[in-house]
Amino acid sequence: MTTTRKNILITGASSGLGRGMAHEFASRGRNLALAARRTDRLEELRDELLAAHPGITVAIRALDVNEHDDVFTVFREFDEEFGGLDRVIVNAGLGKGQPLGTGYFHANAQTANTNFLGALAQSEAALELFRPRNAGHLVLISSVSAVRGMPRNLTTYAASKAAVAALGEGMRADLARTGIDVSTILPGFIRSEINEKVKNVPFIVDTETGCRALVKSIEKEPAKAYVPAWPWTPVALAMKALPLSVVAKIV
Repeated sequence: MTTTRKNILITGASSGLGRGMAHEFASRGRNLALAARRTDRLEELRDELLAAHPGITVAIRALDVNEHDDVFTVFREFDEEFGGLDRVIVNAGLGKGQPLGTGYFHANAQTANTNFLGALAQSEAALELFRPRNAGHLVLISSVSAVRGMPRNLTTYAASKAAVAALGEGMRADLARTGIDVSTILPGFIRSEINEKVKNVPFIVDTETGCRALVKSIEKEPAKAYVPAWPWTPVALAMKALPLSVVAKIV
């Protein structure tokens, strides 16, 4: 990367990976536009960041990414406030889900809508800002679970994250000859609120370690990256090659 992305927007910033990435970017001296549904948590996070890093700018907005018109409004407001956003991290998402056909369509639909349609709205809003400038970095937070179809409670979640990964690849193809970069980041198991009740998770790392690895990877602006790279890059390759019956037993 030749350009420092100074002004960074992160959605889903009130908790989990979004909150962790905000701390990491703040420690690097970046200005942050933070959006999430829970403004009380955003206010607390803003105060923490400014106390630790008084030289940066932190702005917050309430945002539910399922309210698509609001996504465009909030992104434009942040862009104007910061004099131009340099990077947008599409992070907001849900981990709800139950096996299909067990009476939980509402939860599965909510996950699909938030994770994919919400990401689509955020991508549209970001690119409407970036295209006229022919500059910017769009980051999509997908998941290692996007590599294969997943069983049980992960089925809809994995499908939504696979859709996000395909969306990122399509935008990279469309923008290949422009000054706009698109990165798809596929985290492995990083402890956060979305999975805090899940036990016996293989290769899981704590939030701080995981978010440090996420930011380090994002700063390199890869087309696609598994994070942390070890062990998830080889694990993802194995998941692609193993029979589905084997994959179903190990996740």
